[in-house]
Order: sequence, then C-alpha cells, then structure tokens
Amino acid sequence: MKKAFLGFLLLFLITPFLFAQENNAQQEIIELSKTKWQWMAEKDVDKLADLFDDKAVFVHMGGSWGKEREVDIIRSGGIWYKDADIHEVSVEIIDNTAILLNRITLIAEVGGNEVTNPFEVTEVYIKKAEGWKLGSLSFTKLMGPADR
Repeated sequence: MKKAFLGFLLLFLITPFLFAQENNAQQEIIELSKTKWQWMAEKDVDKLADLFDDKAVFVHMGGSWGKEREVDIIRSGGIWYKDADIHEVSVEIIDNTAILLNRITLIAEVGGNEVTNPFEVTEVYIKKAEGWKLGSLSFTKLMGPADR
C-alpha cells in the first residue's frame, strides 16, 4: 500500500513538470519556425543550412528535393520567401520529433515574379545533440484564403 501511495504521489508531482517541458519545447519550436521564416526572407543561407538536417526534404508545388538544392534555390533567388503571414500555428511533440503546422499567406518571388499563396505548411523538427534540426518542410496550397 505504501508503494502504491508513493508511486501515485510521485506521478502526481512529476506530471506538471512533464507538461511544462512539453509546453517549453512547443514554444521553442514555434519561435524557431518564426526565426526560420525571417532567415528565409533575408536569404540567410548560412543559418538555414545549419538549421536544415543533411537528410532534410522539401516539398513545393513544383517538386521535391533535398537540403543542398533548397539552399541553392534560396541563395540564387530562384525562390525568395519575402513574407510569411502566419495565421495559425500548432505543434505536436512525439518523442524527439516536433511536427509544426502553419497556416500562412506566403508572399514570394519565384523566377522573378511575385506570387501570393495560401498554404498549410508542415515542418518536422528532430531533436539532436546539437539542438533542433529541420527534417522536412512541405507546402500544401489551400483552395481558399489562409486566414480561415
């Protein structure tokens, strides 16, 4: 009976700590994502290359590719992510993986033409020894306005 009581007491005491840790990780990912959008707007490929995992995949309306091509496209101005107006954001943490969903309106310059599109963007982050790394960035174009 004492063991059961102590186990219950320990669970009762540790549960708020576990929730606080998850909330802190969720907020950390939200801030990292916002910073990533800023780096993309500034074409800061050095910081982006450090954030992107070497095995990262990027899915766009025109295709999918890896880290090296994404960095090259940003560096060359093939895609210039001018502004991501974030309407909604959510984060789920599963073990050492964070899945962030952003509902955005993206203003970008693609091949010299400015375009505005509503997207649901999925970002997958993996917790590694050196910190969070972006493992996947995927754009899904929405049929209606992004701010619904």
